[in-house]
Amino acid sequence: MAFCFYTNKTEPLTKKERYRLFIEYFVAHQPDVTTELRHTNPYQLIVAVILSAQCTDKRVNIITTEFYKKFPDVNSLAKAEFDEVYELIKSCSYPNNKTKHLIGMAQKLISDFGGVVPVELEELQKLPGVGRKTANVIASVAFGKPAMAVDTHVFRVSARIGLTTNSKTPLETEKQLVKHIPEKYISSAHHWLILHGRYVCIARRPKCRECKISHFCKYYKTVYLKESSKN
Repeated sequence: MAFCFYTNKTEPLTKKERYRLFIEYFVAHQPDVTTELRHTNPYQLIVAVILSAQCTDKRVNIITTEFYKKFPDVNSLAKAEFDEVYELIKSCSYPNNKTKHLIGMAQKLISDFGGVVPVELEELQKLPGVGRKTANVIASVAFGKPAMAVDTHVFRVSARIGLTTNSKTPLETEKQLVKHIPEKYISSAHHWLILHGRYVCIARRPKCRECKISHFCKYYKTVYLKESSKN
């Protein structure tokens, strides 16, 4: 399949054109993208995603290396003592709350779901420590569902590029993205936006000079170029 990444248009891109260019670029350059959280099954993924709140994937991966050895399955975690879990995860943010959530999540899986991580969003959100974002990650990564999890990176980058308009909440961003992105690309688009935000379109000083998608980025055209011209 041949892709055309550049446009000679001088007038503003339509939202439809911007989405097309976004998908074309990343399909060509990051076709097999996935989460950077290490896991081998849905149980390990849900542990990692709960730990990842306000914590880097790098730190989470360090923690889970020993965590998975100590608590290899739902049953072992459900029987764990608070201090056992806390000692393993204390280097991440909010270890007290996350310890309670992890043990509670495992116990809920045993009592309500037969020890199996549920597939549906509504069921996932019944687990302690699992909100809509976490549920979307599990549904998407573990079960291949077309779910769009919106974290700070997805929220920021989608707005800067111009994929979303005047979105005030993660749910609003999720709805706009899902409306315009073909279902087969939704899960990948979540990771494209996260990784772009993590390594290129960073929060305070986006690396616009290095960015490969600036040709269709709204922020680049309306903010970065204007600020650069003043210097």
